[in-house]
Amino acid sequence: MTYKVIQWATGNVGQHALHAIIQHPELELVGLWAHSETKAGKDAGELAGLAANGIIATNSIDEVLAIDADVVCYTANADVRPFEALEDLIKIAQSGKNIVSTSLPFLTYPPQADPGFTQGLADACKAAGVSAFTSGIDPGFGNDLLPLTLMSVCEKIDSLRVLEILNYATYDQAVTLFDIMAFGKPMDEEPLLLMPGNLSFAWGGVIQMLADAAGAELQEIKEIHECAPAPWDFEMALGKIEKGSRAAMRFELQGIIDGRPAIIIEHVSRLHQDICPEWPQGEGGNGYRIEIEGSPKIHVDMHLEGVDGDHNTGGLLASAMRVLHAIPQVVDAEPGLISTLDLVKVNGKHVF
Repeated sequence: MTYKVIQWATGNVGQHALHAIIQHPELELVGLWAHSETKAGKDAGELAGLAANGIIATNSIDEVLAIDADVVCYTANADVRPFEALEDLIKIAQSGKNIVSTSLPFLTYPPQADPGFTQGLADACKAAGVSAFTSGIDPGFGNDLLPLTLMSVCEKIDSLRVLEILNYATYDQAVTLFDIMAFGKPMDEEPLLLMPGNLSFAWGGVIQMLADAAGAELQEIKEIHECAPAPWDFEMALGKIEKGSRAAMRFELQGIIDGRPAIIIEHVSRLHQDICPEWPQGEGGNGYRIEIEGSPKIHVDMHLEGVDGDHNTGGLLASAMRVLHAIPQVVDAEPGLISTLDLVKVNGKHVF
């Protein structure tokens, strides 16, 4: 079966999704929405670095939603526009199209999210008979699908720690790095990401999903974080980072079960590989790690690279492919908001 797909946005993740859709034998690109006026009117194939295919990009929402399609792949950046992105998704659902998305982390596990944010989209999906699935790599398969798979081979688990360890120096997203994470800013300027509750808003759903899959009662989620300054001036892809400004960040979300930190999501983010060498280092310096203390004890390192050899490119491509490969199951799913638990068949019940 071939699925008709509209790609929504051509940014960091969207460019990879567009390229993959065009080349996928069971996906047919039928429409493309682009934010930039300079991309509107251009051929989608050429924007993807491929041969022209006759699909012309538009920046008109009404125009793109008038196209007949099974699903919209929504990858627009929503870090500083969550309400606008949510409104986009509602319009897409109301047009009768299923949704796969990488844009709003709190939608990775809808049962945990505040109904004030999800109810409108859930209602729109059910009214139109369509489904919406949000994932990616983190939040996404790096800290839900992979841990869930490993949980299914455990007899018991004392603690499960999932880490993202990344050097963001090559990440081409200034808003995320400078406005959300406050890299390059004075150390006394609190990052938006670390304001109380924001970490749990974005990643709390992952912890709740893992607890629910195991049939465990999650008592609370604790947030812990620290930052480090640049020990010297250095250049990165988006500009100069001055000595003394924020250049590294480490945070944990601890899911408390039976009074102990049982599910831990940890991020180690740097702008230079030599900053805070005592913090965790990934395979090849960057990657994702799963550590299970239990029976059996498990340690898994995952390192991704794109065709250019860069780990950030690999992660962006993997984020796009996670939701694109889910399209058949999303189209066949019951109407509403779905999560990885609706796609995974084997979970580790009662391991905590």
